[in-house]
Amino acid sequence: MHLPRMPSNAFSALFAAQPVMLAPMEDVSDAIFRRICRKLGADVCFTEFVNVDSLLLGCQRNKRKLVLAEDDRPTAIQIYGADPARLVEAARIAEEAGPAFIDINCGCWVPRIARRGAGSGWLRDPEAMVAMAAQVVRAVSLPVTVKTRIGLGPEDQMPIVELAPRLEDVGVRALTVHCRTAKMGYTGTADWRWAALAQAQVRMPVVVNGDIRTAADVQRALAETGCAGTMLGRGAIDHPWVFREVRELRAGRTPVPPTPAERLGLLREHLLANVASRSPGWGVPYTRRYLAGYLREVEGGPELRMYLNTSGQLDDWLERISALEARVAAWR
Repeated sequence: MHLPRMPSNAFSALFAAQPVMLAPMEDVSDAIFRRICRKLGADVCFTEFVNVDSLLLGCQRNKRKLVLAEDDRPTAIQIYGADPARLVEAARIAEEAGPAFIDINCGCWVPRIARRGAGSGWLRDPEAMVAMAAQVVRAVSLPVTVKTRIGLGPEDQMPIVELAPRLEDVGVRALTVHCRTAKMGYTGTADWRWAALAQAQVRMPVVVNGDIRTAADVQRALAETGCAGTMLGRGAIDHPWVFREVRELRAGRTPVPPTPAERLGLLREHLLANVASRSPGWGVPYTRRYLAGYLREVEGGPELRMYLNTSGQLDDWLERISALEARVAAWR
């Protein structure tokens, strides 16, 4: 069953509301984590990266990334690859899944991806990136967006300001700018000024990304850049309640941090959803990447995290979480 497509005017309305988005993250932004973040207030979510080569070879894992439940909206499907023809073919397949829009990954800095010309590898040849984006835009009826970085490395290789209007000219509907170079990876500090410069060059929405971790960061990034939206990645892993806190700030209320009981309850919910989706043998260890965020500011949390990082048994996890919940309730 295909989901109904977003009406054409809804895309513009989505960005008019300055959305706070959950970034595409491999092995993180799956349907389960998207559901959690959306429940907490994420306006738009992105899928994990869909490798177009594997998808077209019939890889079941990549096919599953295209499956969007009825309550998983608005969600964008992000595709990546180095071959324009394969990106076009994958975009057509992705369109059938009924996403809000299709996003092209031109920013992944991981060397094994960038070296072969995918992700930030496209920044080596902006002319080719623009031509590729134009082909994808022509191939589908859904809006097409691009996520990229400010450049490869030194400032003389920083094409984002010239690149933004060229992408807009070929029909790209929105641009997300991670405000680091590809060579920086996640080191150093994201320079939001580049997103502001890009937004000043175009009428399409520009989304600022990089070092946005708190509700206050969201407000400051929008104020400093004039961008149409913000995107959170690692900040959402560490603290998915950030989406709720943004909504509270926008409503003129002081954000209320999650209680220890709420943190432990969401950890259990996430754990059980991962197990139901993946089996205990995979779902339990898969949940470990979220432990630091869920157990932060919970008395006894660091000790529990250390223990759970060595245990792979579902019953053990549930017993230990319940025990800490009982202790937290007794301390109140």
